[in-house]
Amino acid sequence: MRFGKTLRESIYPPWKDQYIDYSKLKTMLREDRKEDEDVPWTEDDENRFCDEVFNVQLEKVARFQEKTVAALKERAEIAFDKLKDMAPSDDKPKSDITTARLKELLAELDAITNEVKELKKYSSANYTGFLKIAKKHDRKRGDRYKVRPMMRVSLSERGFNSEQAYTPLLTKLSLMYFAINENLDDGDQVQPVDLDLDNPHEVHNGERYTAHKFWIHTDNLLEVKTAILRHLPALIYTQQAGQEPDGNEDPKITSLYFDNSKFDLYGRKVDRQVDASSLRLRWYGQLDAKPDIVLEQKIVHENGTSEERKFNIKDKYIKQFIDGEYKMEKTVSKMERQGRPAEVIEEFKKTVGEIQNFIIENKLEPILRANYTRTAFQKPADDRVRISIDTDIAFIREDTLDRDRPCRDPQEWHRWDIDGNKMTYPFKNINQSEVSRFPYALLELKLKEEGGRKRPRWIEDLMASHLVHAAPRFSKFVHGVASLFEDYVNQLPLWLSDLETDIRKDPQQAHDEEEQRKAQQAEDAMVVGSFLGPGAAARIGSYKPATSSPVGKSYLSDRAAREATSSIPPTAVNGREGREGEQGDEEGSNQKGYGTLSSVFPGFSLSRYSRAKRQREQLPEGVTKPEVWLKNAGPLQVEPKVWLANERTFLKWQHICVLLGSLAISLYTAAGGNFLAECMGIAYVVIAIMAGAWGYFMLHKRRDMIVDRSGKDFDNMIGPLLVSAALMLALILNFVFSVRPPTYYPYSHERILTHLR
Repeated sequence: MRFGKTLRESIYPPWKDQYIDYSKLKTMLREDRKEDEDVPWTEDDENRFCDEVFNVQLEKVARFQEKTVAALKERAEIAFDKLKDMAPSDDKPKSDITTARLKELLAELDAITNEVKELKKYSSANYTGFLKIAKKHDRKRGDRYKVRPMMRVSLSERGFNSEQAYTPLLTKLSLMYFAINENLDDGDQVQPVDLDLDNPHEVHNGERYTAHKFWIHTDNLLEVKTAILRHLPALIYTQQAGQEPDGNEDPKITSLYFDNSKFDLYGRKVDRQVDASSLRLRWYGQLDAKPDIVLEQKIVHENGTSEERKFNIKDKYIKQFIDGEYKMEKTVSKMERQGRPAEVIEEFKKTVGEIQNFIIENKLEPILRANYTRTAFQKPADDRVRISIDTDIAFIREDTLDRDRPCRDPQEWHRWDIDGNKMTYPFKNINQSEVSRFPYALLELKLKEEGGRKRPRWIEDLMASHLVHAAPRFSKFVHGVASLFEDYVNQLPLWLSDLETDIRKDPQQAHDEEEQRKAQQAEDAMVVGSFLGPGAAARIGSYKPATSSPVGKSYLSDRAAREATSSIPPTAVNGREGREGEQGDEEGSNQKGYGTLSSVFPGFSLSRYSRAKRQREQLPEGVTKPEVWLKNAGPLQVEPKVWLANERTFLKWQHICVLLGSLAISLYTAAGGNFLAECMGIAYVVIAIMAGAWGYFMLHKRRDMIVDRSGKDFDNMIGPLLVSAALMLALILNFVFSVRPPTYYPYSHERILTHLR
């Protein structure tokens, strides 16, 4: 479908005059006028077009959006004030609140919510229109000037098509909906209000999780990882199965997404339609290593939750399964031979049938490849907090839309030029127009919902810090399609404009904004709590300033406050009283090295000044020096292979001891009256004893290092060198003493011949 038709169908009638005039801009580009193809594109034509698109159309749309957002916020505040007036008090009991007034206010909230939805559609349609017309200009009239980069920057600077502007408004609306519904349905139990409107819920094995997604700038990646490692261990997975820790490097994950030529799945996901689904094949490592391939279907339900259907499939059956020629009969037969329960087999058949029907009905085929490196963080046997960081993210076309030059062989389900040649990031050996590299790392937190249990404080601090940029609706599938198939789709995701901005934030500014947001949220919650009755505010949420006490401070907010102190001019600091001023100066001097290697690794500098400075450093108030290293905290968990490796090394030494001892005893026994042989036998016995003693000593030393969780190296070259040197010296001496000079006979040749006769 052409974008002009899509734009006309998406127009909201009351705002029809406020949309981008796409037809006018196309006319100015002479898009559909063949008779003007030979007419040159002049400087005046370029100026007229740029003036129209930037100074007229973009300004018109941006001003209307700002005006509408401000009006919606004002209407929400008026509705909130009405809700305040309805709150019960000593003079006005709760029974005086009439159902009619509540329903009237609920109707007003519905009107505001519907208009917010229409405004988001309006923003998305116009955002896509501006990018489309800029691309048409660069392709048709961009011989001298390219306007698309300037257009993306202009859209980003105006805050166009960004979800961040809607979040506070939606949060306040959700609070009012909660309060009104609780009073209209008196028999229902009061539940905590869910403020995470932009964070979808997922269901895994019957457990509900809330997913939070963020972008991480490469400059902040190390600090984010170290902040997480303070609380969760890193899990390194095998490339084969990706399930068991194996000590290897982070796995490379490949996801192969499905869609059809009309990109229906993409459109549903961008529009957030009910039961929007996505389908992908996923495996770890290189395909020639025969990894486990999982076919997954993710379904988003009307209530915002999502669930996954998946099963394993071998690569040789994938093409047949997509074409409907194979229905996993061999896997079903194997399950029957293994004696699996009938209900498990039926559930498997149902999942397979639903996914295959979904593929056939929607005419799906592999369309996009996403390749990335994943680092996972999770406590063993504890899935309450699961964190993953994806880096080196690349999207690659896997389609056959162009029948003359398909990216993938239509008779195959994947690209052999990538998998056959074992290509890895950054995929420089393929057509670069078929690759899109994501500039940031992707952080995803999945928090298990447990009956009102609060999130860990360090999670809250990380989510609110300057180190991450919130991207709640980000999807690899949607972003890859929008980046590589822009000419085939008529709607672009909201987060694309954020790619043109620097997502790095000032620490103090981010800290202040988060504190202001929490204070406003707590104030709104208190109003709703007073409306619902005593104790309700505590169930909804509470707020405590981060600077109220040293104990209540988080690491990130405390550091941000110290950095703000260090930025104060010396004259302002000197004006403080006594000890407070000295403390501010000291904290300011301690933060000057922020961002350097020594600030990340405090023990890296070996200078005398640095050592003396570290000795003078004092812990802040309320913080005590730990008695046990963080690495030594908790129960000792050592894999059996570590103990067995230590024992195998000991047995090797004993093997050497036995061999040398046997040689020494044999030599000493066979010596007879040979004094040299007896001495060498005794020397070899001593060397054998040395080898046995060294092996026994290192067995216990390494055992103590394992128990103490020492970070030192386990190898030791002294013992092997001493034993080898002693053995070599003994062999040389044995050889020297065993060689005798030839016997000299003082006879002449004539006497020898005479004697022989």
